[in-house]
Amino acid sequence: MAGIKINLIALLLIMGNSAFSQITAGRIVFERKTNLEKKFKDSPMGGRMMKDMQNSKSKIDKFELFFNDTCSIFKPILSDEADPLSWATSKNTVYQSENSQMRFMILNLMGQEIFVSDSMTTRKWKITENKRTICNYECRKAIWQKNDSTRIYAWFSVDIVPSVGPEGFSGLPGAILGLATEDGGIIYFAKSVEIVEPKAESFTVNPKKKKAFTYIELKAKLEEEYGNTPWGKRIFDDLFRWM
Repeated sequence: MAGIKINLIALLLIMGNSAFSQITAGRIVFERKTNLEKKFKDSPMGGRMMKDMQNSKSKIDKFELFFNDTCSIFKPILSDEADPLSWATSKNTVYQSENSQMRFMILNLMGQEIFVSDSMTTRKWKITENKRTICNYECRKAIWQKNDSTRIYAWFSVDIVPSVGPEGFSGLPGAILGLATEDGGIIYFAKSVEIVEPKAESFTVNPKKKKAFTYIELKAKLEEEYGNTPWGKRIFDDLFRWM
C-alpha cells in the first residue's frame, strides 16, 4: 500500500508540474523562409526576376506573435536596413480576438495596405502522430486540406495553451510553432518563445480610417480587377493562401 501511495503522489506531482508549466501568454519570434525559385518559377518574367534578385534562392523575413488567453497579434518585425527584395514577399498583420471570434488584418499588396475585418477562419485539421521539437517544445504535426490543390502543414505544442499561430492560424489544441506549404516553398518556424505578459499596446493596430473589406468582398473585388491578368492568380495565391 505504501508503494501505491508513493506512486499516486508522484503521478499527482507530475500532473501538477505539467499544468503549472503550461504557457498562457507570451511572445514568439518567427522566421519565414520563402523559396523564390519556387514562387516565381511559373511567372512569365520569372527568369528576369531571378536575375534581379542577384541569384538569391530564398528570402528570410521575421515576425513576432504576441498572445494571451483572449487575443493575439501577428506582425512583421521591421528593420531600418534596406531590403532590395522587399517586393518579393508580403508582410501581413493579423489581430484576432478569442472572445468575439473576430479578426482584423492588414494585408500587403504591391506596397499597398488592404484592411480586412471578418470572423476568424474555422479549419478542419487532421492531427497526426508525427512529432518534432521546435524551440525545445515537443510539437505534433497537423494537416489542413484547404482545397484540392492547397495543403498546409502545422506543428503545434500543447504546452503553449492559446490556439494561436503565424498568419492568424488557429484551431489546434495549442500554439503553432511551425507552418509550411506542402511543397516547402514557404516555411515559418519559431526561433524563440518568451514567457511574458504582453503590454496592452502590443495588441494595437492602426486602421488609418480606411475601408475594411470582408473576405468575400475583397476576393470579389480582386477577381473583378485582376482576374483576367496573367499575374492575377499569383496575387490570389499570395493573399488568400493563409486566409
